[in-house]
Amino acid sequence: MNAETIGRARAVLTDIEGTTSSIAFVTDTLYPYARARLADYVATHAGDVAPVIADVPGDKVPTLLRWMDEDAKETPLKALQGMIWAEGYADGSLTGHVYPDVPAALARWKAQGIDIYVYSSGSVAAQKLIFGHSCAGDLAPLFSGWFDTSIGPKREAASYARIAGAIGQPAESILFLSDAPAEIAAARAAGMRAILIDRTGDAGEAVSFDRIAP
Repeated sequence: MNAETIGRARAVLTDIEGTTSSIAFVTDTLYPYARARLADYVATHAGDVAPVIADVPGDKVPTLLRWMDEDAKETPLKALQGMIWAEGYADGSLTGHVYPDVPAALARWKAQGIDIYVYSSGSVAAQKLIFGHSCAGDLAPLFSGWFDTSIGPKREAASYARIAGAIGQPAESILFLSDAPAEIAAARAAGMRAILIDRTGDAGEAVSFDRIAP
């Protein structure tokens, strides 16, 4: 595929899993790490955790574990996972994965005056951790803002419209990057430009970050 352009973009909005970072890192490293520590963390950090999981129905821990097994995009779960991961990043047990083509592309866009934002189902706290403690160093300063599902589901156009409003840019001047076709469709329905990032080649669109050039 020929190089894509962000020539009209004033802002880039990017997904994480399967886009900037490996899905396997999330499913094989982050999720098991949080699951193994969830019950103990809830018990030993009751005061901090209580407001986060207040709306979790029924018996809190079993429900949270079930949501993890179902890969449910529930905001309380994502927030709690971020809290658990924070300890792992802080003590060096975890290092955030990013694909090799990502750091240079982010730095290039930033240098060109393009604001970069994240929109992921993971909590804002978790987003900052994966980039702040990445295998390429601290990439968090390259980002101008962070969005999670508290602004709305990723497959609904209204979520992208709200993000455009929060960024303060018209939707058509924002480029969204994701590996999920349903998210691409929702962003386009909101008026954004969008590019499907295919890390596997299964979709026949082997687009990588270093091929997205101004």
